[in-house]
Amino acid sequence: MSTLAGCGSNDALAQQAKAGDNKNYIAGDGSVTEYAPSQRTPPVVLTGELYDGTVIDSTDWAGRVVVLNFWYAACAPCRLEAPRLEALWERFQPDGVEFYGVNIRDEEQAAAAFERTFGVTYPSMQDKNGGILLAMAQYVPPQAVPSTLVLDRQGRVASRILGLADQGILKTLIVSALDG
Repeated sequence: MSTLAGCGSNDALAQQAKAGDNKNYIAGDGSVTEYAPSQRTPPVVLTGELYDGTVIDSTDWAGRVVVLNFWYAACAPCRLEAPRLEALWERFQPDGVEFYGVNIRDEEQAAAAFERTFGVTYPSMQDKNGGILLAMAQYVPPQAVPSTLVLDRQGRVASRILGLADQGILKTLIVSALDG
Protein backbone atom coordinates (compact mmCIF):
# COMPACT_ATOMS: atom_id res chain seq x y z
CA MET A 1 0.00 0.00 0.00
CA SER A 2 1.38 3.41 -0.89
CA THR A 3 0.59 6.70 0.78
CA LEU A 4 0.55 10.06 -0.90
CA ALA A 5 2.15 12.57 1.47
CA GLY A 6 1.52 16.27 1.38
CA CYS A 7 -2.05 16.23 0.05
CA GLY A 8 -3.99 15.63 3.21
CA SER A 9 -5.69 18.26 5.33
CA ASN A 10 -2.92 17.95 7.94
CA ASP A 11 -0.35 19.35 5.49
CA ALA A 12 0.56 22.87 6.67
CA LEU A 13 1.39 24.09 3.16
CA ALA A 14 -1.91 22.82 1.78
CA GLN A 15 -3.76 24.52 4.62
CA GLN A 16 -2.03 27.83 3.81
CA ALA A 17 -2.92 27.49 0.15
CA LYS A 18 -6.58 26.93 1.02
CA ALA A 19 -6.72 29.75 3.60
CA GLY A 20 -7.63 32.45 1.07
CA ASP A 21 -5.93 35.15 3.14
CA ASN A 22 -4.45 36.90 0.07
CA LYS A 23 -0.91 37.07 1.46
CA ASN A 24 0.29 35.99 -2.01
CA TYR A 25 2.76 33.33 -0.93
CA ILE A 26 2.88 30.02 0.90
CA ALA A 27 5.41 30.21 3.68
CA GLY A 28 7.85 27.34 3.93
CA ASP A 29 8.08 25.57 7.23
CA GLY A 30 11.67 26.69 7.72
CA SER A 31 12.95 23.15 7.47
CA VAL A 32 16.57 22.60 6.59
CA THR A 33 17.67 19.32 5.04
CA GLU A 34 21.24 18.32 4.29
CA TYR A 35 21.77 15.14 2.28
CA ALA A 36 24.73 12.85 2.84
CA PRO A 37 26.68 12.28 -0.39
CA SER A 38 25.41 8.69 -0.56
CA GLN A 39 21.79 9.95 -0.38
CA ARG A 40 22.05 12.56 -3.12
CA THR A 41 20.11 12.12 -6.33
CA PRO A 42 21.64 12.36 -9.83
CA PRO A 43 22.88 15.78 -10.96
CA VAL A 44 20.36 18.50 -11.62
CA VAL A 45 19.61 19.07 -15.30
CA LEU A 46 18.12 22.43 -16.14
CA THR A 47 18.33 25.28 -18.59
CA GLY A 48 17.17 28.79 -17.81
CA GLU A 49 17.32 32.25 -19.25
CA LEU A 50 18.55 35.30 -17.38
CA TYR A 51 16.59 38.50 -17.81
CA ASP A 52 19.33 39.79 -20.13
CA GLY A 53 18.77 36.82 -22.46
CA THR A 54 21.83 34.81 -21.42
CA VAL A 55 21.06 31.08 -21.42
CA ILE A 56 22.20 29.19 -18.33
CA ASP A 57 22.77 25.45 -18.48
CA SER A 58 23.47 23.32 -15.42
CA THR A 59 26.17 21.40 -17.31
CA ASP A 60 28.26 24.59 -17.13
CA TRP A 61 28.36 24.27 -13.33
CA ALA A 62 30.59 21.17 -13.25
CA GLY A 63 33.03 21.37 -10.37
CA ARG A 64 31.29 24.35 -8.73
CA VAL A 65 28.97 24.68 -5.78
CA VAL A 66 25.76 26.43 -6.83
CA VAL A 67 23.09 28.14 -4.74
CA LEU A 68 19.62 28.40 -6.31
CA ASN A 69 17.09 30.67 -4.62
CA PHE A 70 13.45 30.60 -5.73
CA TRP A 71 11.79 34.00 -5.22
CA TYR A 72 9.50 36.74 -6.49
CA ALA A 73 9.23 40.44 -5.71
CA ALA A 74 5.97 40.50 -3.70
CA CYS A 75 7.10 37.69 -1.39
CA ALA A 76 7.71 39.22 2.07
CA PRO A 77 10.22 36.55 3.22
CA CYS A 78 12.09 36.97 -0.09
CA ARG A 79 12.58 40.63 0.78
CA LEU A 80 13.98 39.71 4.18
CA GLU A 81 16.44 37.16 2.86
CA ALA A 82 17.68 39.11 -0.19
CA PRO A 83 20.40 41.03 1.72
CA ARG A 84 21.48 37.79 3.45
CA LEU A 85 21.86 36.03 0.13
CA GLU A 86 23.77 38.96 -1.34
CA ALA A 87 26.17 38.95 1.65
CA LEU A 88 26.82 35.24 1.16
CA TRP A 89 27.27 35.70 -2.61
CA GLU A 90 29.92 38.35 -1.90
CA ARG A 91 31.57 36.12 0.72
CA PHE A 92 31.71 32.96 -1.45
CA GLN A 93 32.23 34.43 -4.92
CA PRO A 94 36.04 34.23 -4.54
CA ASP A 95 35.64 30.49 -3.81
CA GLY A 96 33.89 29.98 -7.16
CA VAL A 97 30.41 29.48 -5.67
CA GLU A 98 27.69 30.43 -8.14
CA PHE A 99 24.44 32.07 -7.01
CA TYR A 100 21.31 32.25 -9.15
CA GLY A 101 17.90 33.53 -8.33
CA VAL A 102 14.96 31.79 -9.96
CA ASN A 103 12.11 34.27 -10.21
CA ILE A 104 8.88 32.34 -10.50
CA ARG A 105 6.44 35.23 -11.18
CA ASP A 106 7.84 38.60 -12.19
CA GLU A 107 8.40 40.37 -15.46
CA GLU A 108 11.84 41.89 -15.94
CA GLN A 109 10.91 45.36 -14.64
CA ALA A 110 9.58 44.07 -11.30
CA ALA A 111 12.55 41.74 -10.85
CA ALA A 112 15.04 44.52 -11.66
CA ALA A 113 13.33 46.90 -9.22
CA PHE A 114 13.53 44.28 -6.47
CA GLU A 115 17.22 43.65 -7.19
CA ARG A 116 18.00 47.39 -7.12
CA THR A 117 16.03 47.94 -3.92
CA PHE A 118 17.73 45.09 -2.07
CA GLY A 119 21.19 45.37 -3.66
CA VAL A 120 21.12 41.94 -5.29
CA THR A 121 23.98 41.63 -7.78
CA TYR A 122 23.94 37.90 -8.62
CA PRO A 123 21.83 37.01 -11.68
CA SER A 124 18.28 35.68 -11.73
CA MET A 125 16.54 33.42 -14.20
CA GLN A 126 12.98 34.13 -15.27
CA ASP A 127 10.71 31.15 -14.63
CA LYS A 128 7.13 32.37 -15.05
CA ASN A 129 6.37 29.23 -17.07
CA GLY A 130 7.56 27.03 -14.18
CA GLY A 131 10.02 25.01 -16.24
CA ILE A 132 12.91 25.37 -13.81
CA LEU A 133 10.69 24.77 -10.79
CA LEU A 134 9.34 21.64 -12.49
CA ALA A 135 12.86 20.45 -13.38
CA MET A 136 13.88 20.85 -9.73
CA ALA A 137 10.78 19.04 -8.42
CA GLN A 138 12.13 15.69 -9.58
CA TYR A 139 15.17 16.15 -7.35
CA VAL A 140 14.07 18.12 -4.31
CA PRO A 141 10.68 19.78 -4.71
CA PRO A 142 10.74 23.40 -3.57
CA GLN A 143 7.33 23.35 -1.94
CA ALA A 144 7.28 26.99 -0.92
CA VAL A 145 8.77 30.33 -1.87
CA PRO A 146 11.31 31.26 -0.90
CA SER A 147 13.23 28.02 -1.17
CA THR A 148 16.97 27.68 -1.45
CA LEU A 149 18.92 24.72 -2.80
CA VAL A 150 22.67 24.13 -2.56
CA LEU A 151 24.15 21.93 -5.28
CA ASP A 152 27.45 20.13 -4.72
CA ARG A 153 30.38 20.10 -7.15
CA GLN A 154 28.79 17.16 -9.00
CA GLY A 155 25.56 19.13 -9.52
CA ARG A 156 23.56 17.13 -7.00
CA VAL A 157 21.25 18.69 -4.42
CA ALA A 158 23.33 18.74 -1.24
CA SER A 159 20.85 20.69 0.90
CA ARG A 160 17.66 22.68 0.88
CA ILE A 161 15.91 25.31 2.95
CA LEU A 162 12.14 25.59 2.65
CA GLY A 163 11.22 29.12 3.65
CA LEU A 164 13.29 32.05 4.83
CA ALA A 165 17.01 31.22 4.69
CA ASP A 166 18.94 31.90 7.87
CA GLN A 167 22.29 33.41 6.86
CA GLY A 168 24.35 31.37 9.33
CA ILE A 169 22.70 28.09 8.39
CA LEU A 170 23.04 28.74 4.66
CA LYS A 171 26.70 29.66 5.15
CA THR A 172 27.27 26.33 6.92
CA LEU A 173 25.51 24.43 4.12
CA ILE A 174 27.66 26.16 1.47
CA VAL A 175 30.87 25.40 3.40
CA SER A 176 29.77 21.78 3.76
CA ALA A 177 29.19 21.52 -0.01
CA LEU A 178 32.58 23.13 -0.69
CA ASP A 179 34.30 20.71 1.68
CA GLY A 180 32.39 17.65 0.43
